[in-house]
Amino acid sequence: MMRTIAGALAAFALVSFGVRAEEKPAADAKATEKKADKKAEKKAEKKAEQKAEKKAEQKAEKAEAPAAAAAPAK
Repeated sequence: MMRTIAGALAAFALVSFGVRAEEKPAADAKATEKKADKKAEKKAEKKAEQKAEKKAEQKAEKAEAPAAAAAPAK
């Protein structure tokens, strides 16, 4: 009984994946993969830019804080 269930499951999986492969040609898969790579790369660049901007803002705030604290002391 266990072999029958395993065989049926294997056959179902092979047929299912076989149908998926026929529906989408390899060229489309490559194009989709390239788009996904470009999108991920663009997202990473944007995130890096935002991180750099945030660091610059924090540096500016740190530089302004001592100057602001020194001004009222006079």
